[in-house]
Amino acid sequence: MATMIFVNLPVKDLDASKAFYTALGYPLNPQFTDENAACVVISETIFTMLLTEPFFKNFTKKEIADARTSTEAIIALSAEDRAGVDRIADLALAHGGSEANPPMEQGPMYSRSFQDPDGHLWEVMWMDPAAIEPQG
Repeated sequence: MATMIFVNLPVKDLDASKAFYTALGYPLNPQFTDENAACVVISETIFTMLLTEPFFKNFTKKEIADARTSTEAIIALSAEDRAGVDRIADLALAHGGSEANPPMEQGPMYSRSFQDPDGHLWEVMWMDPAAIEPQG
């Protein structure tokens, strides 16, 4: 079985967050979605757990960071191509997200970043496969 990743994010408004992520084209797994949490399926091995702040607090003794004023992480996803980067970023901006930084081109890499409605930072990137040297 492949290793899976579950990115747990505290959210202020679960319904608004569910609407945002489904607008990006990511379905919810109803088996792990209720009034306290929603499981966003990004791929077969990548999931984002949206947890209401009171529920999230059950899993940590630390204060919950306000992602609108501080950065706790930048979550990066790959896209199939440049158009895929633009598609996801444009959807995010059209559905309540905000641009975190201008688009970035560094040689063979292209990326765009946005903040979700709670301020969590996301980056979508593509790298030209021809620029990746085989490891040997």
